[in-house]
Order: sequence, then structure tokens, then C-alpha cells
Amino acid sequence: MFLGFGHPGLRRGGRLFLGGSLAAMLTKIVVLTVYFLVVLILGFMAKSRLRDGPSDYFLAGRGLGPFVLVGTMAATNFSAFTVFGASGAGYREGLSFFPIMAFGTGFMALTFWLVGRKVWEWGRTHELVTPAELVEQVYASRPLAGLFALVMVVFTVPYLALQPLAGAKVLGQLFGLPAWAGASLVTVIILAYTLRGGLKAVAWTDVFQGIFMLVLMAGALGLVVSHYGGWGRAFDQVRQAEPALFSRPGPHGVYSPAVWFSFMALWFFCDPMFPQLFQRFYSARSQGSLGRTMALYPLICTVVFALPVALGVLGHLAFPNLAGRESDAIVPLLMTHLAGDLMGTLVLAAGLAALMSTMDSQLLTLSSIFSRDLFPYLRGRKAQSGLVGRVFVVILALAGLAVALLSNTTILQLGLTAFTGLAALFPTVFLGLYLRKPRANAAIVSILAGEVLVLAYHFKLLPTGGFLPAVPVMAVSCAAYLAVQLLSGGLSLPRFSKRGWLALLLFGGIFLAAQDYWAWGRVGGTLAGWPLWAWYFVGLSLLQTCFSAWWLRTSKK
Repeated sequence: MFLGFGHPGLRRGGRLFLGGSLAAMLTKIVVLTVYFLVVLILGFMAKSRLRDGPSDYFLAGRGLGPFVLVGTMAATNFSAFTVFGASGAGYREGLSFFPIMAFGTGFMALTFWLVGRKVWEWGRTHELVTPAELVEQVYASRPLAGLFALVMVVFTVPYLALQPLAGAKVLGQLFGLPAWAGASLVTVIILAYTLRGGLKAVAWTDVFQGIFMLVLMAGALGLVVSHYGGWGRAFDQVRQAEPALFSRPGPHGVYSPAVWFSFMALWFFCDPMFPQLFQRFYSARSQGSLGRTMALYPLICTVVFALPVALGVLGHLAFPNLAGRESDAIVPLLMTHLAGDLMGTLVLAAGLAALMSTMDSQLLTLSSIFSRDLFPYLRGRKAQSGLVGRVFVVILALAGLAVALLSNTTILQLGLTAFTGLAALFPTVFLGLYLRKPRANAAIVSILAGEVLVLAYHFKLLPTGGFLPAVPVMAVSCAAYLAVQLLSGGLSLPRFSKRGWLALLLFGGIFLAAQDYWAWGRVGGTLAGWPLWAWYFVGLSLLQTCFSAWWLRTSKK
């Protein structure tokens, strides 16, 4: 996901914010050239000895261990939005944005075990490659699988298009490149290593790009707090000038309790339905790899989102009057102001790393859906060679590039609707995996009912009652599934062990504790410059990690 930054806030006296001298230009060229070369070399080296079959090309031979799996899971989920959008939201809405992304996204990791473990088992048993193949296997319904694949493509393609658009903005700010040149350069580089090594290349470049982004953001935050007298003193200065940035619902009243709950629920249902995340469940070397990813993910999310949000809040000390999209450029503005062209260029390179690690995954996964789920409609059989997948990678990359260059507000609005559209698929997957005799007609009605509501809310035809549209959409999708399932033969639920019920109570308790409405409307006490309610969510993420470790350990017994 990417929130574009506008040109007015990035220019001073008509010049690009990173300066226009020859030395500055050389710095930018060297930094970006080295970065692109490292990504390409790593991607080409990652091909290794894999064969050319679909499992090898799309799933890295089902052999990703814990380190690479958690790295690629995180990197593919954190796009350019993490660097620019999250810091801009921190600037506009303050620390209220931190738990929504850090805790909310981290809590979603529970689905890595609830859903991912069963997806992994079905994938190993039946040699599944795409999400729709799982649906077809579970429900024995080709029409349902086709509908499922179509919905995934429709709500993922806008993000595929927005990534090269984001790259064009970054390279345009650095070098003044026209949009077509910047978007094309990013697309060509991603194509080079994706075509060469498939998921194995994508996964290893994801790990590198994720670490690259994290290190640079941490370095940027260290520079800012050092300049303003240390962590506590820097945040105290902002709090004295803008206290609303340290309370909820934030200075603009955005995060009401209803919206807060909506976001927390949305990430849980939506994120595992992103096709690029879903497919990584198949690629894990073992259940243990998935389990370790689940346990580590909340802490990773806490660190990853704390950095840009903190930078956004501190941005008020140097740039107090940015408006709207201008605030999405607060991190490079800060770096240029405090550290010069080199650090500013490196931070923008971190933004490129984030968007590239998302786009390569989207390309690879969507091409597998086309070659495995849609190709049979043309040839009557699934593609058995990675060559067909590579052809679709190129076609999709070019299509995404074309849409990015011709994009308008309609595409951006559809992009904002994509989360909810994908969340409506969750009941089909979750209930299909857990019910003893899931019915295809229940899943079809659930998907259609949910997507009809998504469209209605997209065109503002229905009220939301103060919630995000995801809440009524999910409620209707689940209710429609259960009603049709009951009428078609009854609900045959699996039996849960005492340990399973205990885990449900523990994790359910954490989610309920995250709805801390008693702390609304005030800053309260502080610790190291941050309000205690923000540290409270760091504690909840730590608690989730502890419960996850317990769950994994007892599951082996």
C-alpha cells in the first residue's frame, strides 16, 4: 500500500528537495546504482539448483526455513506505505496510528497458525500451488475456485499497479525522471530477478530489502532524536507544542472507538487473504517454520511501525505546517534537513526497497493464479512448466506498468477498497478448513454477498454506522455462509481440545484488551516521552508472543 506524496511539500524555491548540485546528483546515482546491483546479484544467485516445475518456481521448492520465511512474510506485507505513508500518518494523527498498525498487523499473525498450518498440510498432501487450488480441493467445486481466483485478482491488481507508480514518484524526486521512465526502471529490475529465480529469488531479495529498510529507518530515527537532545526530550518538546498527537482519537478525531475496532478486525481477516501472503503458507519448509513466524511477527511489526510513526511525530519540530499529502514526505525532508543528500537518498532507497519487495511478490503470485487457475480455461489443463508462469509475469508487469502510468482517482479508490474485498474471502477459507463437510454453495453465497456490499460501500450507497465498511461486510459474509451451510445439511463443527479452548480465551482476551476505550481522550502518564497507553500495546504484543510460544510448544506434545 502506498500513499503518494505531493510535489509542493518536497520543493524549495522550485528545486527538488534533495538538492540540485553535481555532487548531490552523483551521490544519488552511486547510492541507487549500488542498491540495484545488490538486489540483482542476490536475485540471480538465489536460483540455485531448483528445477523448473511450478512448485520450484512459485514456492521455492516448498523449502523456506524460519529466517527466510519470516523475512519474506514481513517484507512483502510492508510496502512503500511503511516508509512514507506510516510516517505521514504519524505526522498527521500522532501516536494513535502506532497501535493500529503495529499491534493490529501483529495480531493478524495468529492466522499463520490457525489458517497457515492447515493450508500447508493440504498443500503438501495435494501438491497445491495457488490459493484457489486449495478452495477447489476443499469444496470439490471448480466454479467456486474460479470465483475465488477472480476476486483475488480484482482486488490485488490495483496494488500491483500502484507500486511502479510509487517507484516513479521516488525516482522523480531524486532525479527528475518522468513518470514513465521511473516506473519502467523499477519494473525492469524486478522482472530481471523474478524471471530468473522465482520465489526463491524474491524471498532472498525480500530479506535483504526488509533489513535494508529497517536499518535505515532506525538510523534516521537515531539522527533525529540525537539532534533534539535525546529520545525523551525530543518527544517532550512535541508533546508540549502538540499534545493532541499523544492522545486518541488524534488531532483530527479520526480514530474513534468504532474505527479503532474496525481496523483491528480488518487486518485479522484481510492480511492472510492477500494472495502473496497466502501462497507463502505453501512454501514453508515445515509447520515449525510457520509457527516461529507467527511468534516473531508481532515484535517485528512493533519495531517496523514504531520507527516511521515516531519520525512522523518528531517531524513537527522541523516542519510544523505540512498539509495533506505533503506530510508523507516528512522522513526524506527530515533527513535532508539534518543529514544531507546522502541520508536523504538512502531513505528514499528504503522506500524503493519496500515497494519492490511487495511488487515482486504480487507479480509472482498473480502469475501463478493466471497460469494455474485461468490458463486451463484456454488450454484445458494446468501449466506444468515454469515458462508459462514467466510469460504471465512479464504480461502482468507490463499491464501493471500501463495502469500505473494511466492511473486516475478511480484506481486509487479501488485500491483503498481492496482490503475489504479480500477480507470477504476469509469465511470461505477458514470455515472450509474447519467444518467437517463444507458446502460450496455456502461459500459462493458468502463471497457474492460480501463483494456486493463492498461495491455498495465503495459507491457510498449504504451507511456504515461509524465503522469501517469491513465490519458489516465481514458480518454479512459470515452470516450468509453459516445460514446456507445450515440449510444445506447442518453445521458439523470439529471438536476442540481443552488446550484449544484455552488458546482461544487467551488470544481473545488480548484482542479485547486492545479495545482500551477507558484511555480515550487523554494523554495520561508518559514513559521515555511516549504515553503509557502506547507502551501498553507494546506489552500486548510481547504477551501475544509469549502465548504463541506456549501454544507452539504444547502443540508438539
